[in-house]
Amino acid sequence: MAVPADAAVLVGLGSDLDLPVVEQAAQEAAGHGRPLHLLHTFDWRVAFAADTVAVPRDQAEKLITRAAQLAHQTEPGLTVRGEIVESAMLPTLIRRSETAFLLAVGDSGMAGSGQCVPAETTAVQLAARAGCPLLVVRREPPPPGPVLVGVDGSPSSHLALRWAVECASRRGARLLALRVVEYDEDTDAVTKQLSEALAQHTGRHGAVPTECRVVRGDPAEVLIDTSRGTQLALVAARGDEPGRAMLGAVAQSLLYHSPAPVVVVRGLADAPLTGPGARPARDQRP
Repeated sequence: MAVPADAAVLVGLGSDLDLPVVEQAAQEAAGHGRPLHLLHTFDWRVAFAADTVAVPRDQAEKLITRAAQLAHQTEPGLTVRGEIVESAMLPTLIRRSETAFLLAVGDSGMAGSGQCVPAETTAVQLAARAGCPLLVVRREPPPPGPVLVGVDGSPSSHLALRWAVECASRRGARLLALRVVEYDEDTDAVTKQLSEALAQHTGRHGAVPTECRVVRGDPAEVLIDTSRGTQLALVAARGDEPGRAMLGAVAQSLLYHSPAPVVVVRGLADAPLTGPGARPARDQRP
């Protein structure tokens, strides 16, 4: 999918618990030179269950107002639009994601819950069905660590690597490209392949400090463990089958168990990831 030049970072707001999403989404929007679009869906079933229909509608208006104020506080000068839609959240976000640059939502309390998370959870459904990359934000702020991307050599993972290079550049962070292999694979050969793939995407971001790491083990376990010290973890929706409604086991595991914000990359084409109003990259950390 070609990303429209004016495509926005879209935020799905369900309640006050999603306000941490706004802050990170605003930073992503400013970094990529994109506007921010705040969207809240109004549920008439909830409205009619209240003492008066006006109360839920008033709460929705206040949520959008608070979110817009937080976005402007986070990134002064950012173009922010708020919208309330009388519709169900999931189908609305799936439809709107077709023309969005990035979709950002909360994790519905998945991180650190230690419980089985239903596949019907909004973040999981969006990761499988959205038409653009999905940012799933945790309620606890991430540490100032590197940007992590999992690469398995598939075309889909190379799109994730491309996005990760851009993210690391805009954040002024180190990029850690991680490949997990079987115990009988030649790690030296895989390391060379990973380094070459990374070099293909760092041409215009040559100042980004990078590290290639090849590890033997279970991909999901290694990525989750490594992500504990990162500020962002990226992975393709599914390495061998990028089709809609498909989500790989590794992507699911990161969504469920990684404490870091996760970007599930899908819906990209060979189009620039940065808009004309992009913020200059921060000074690189040592």
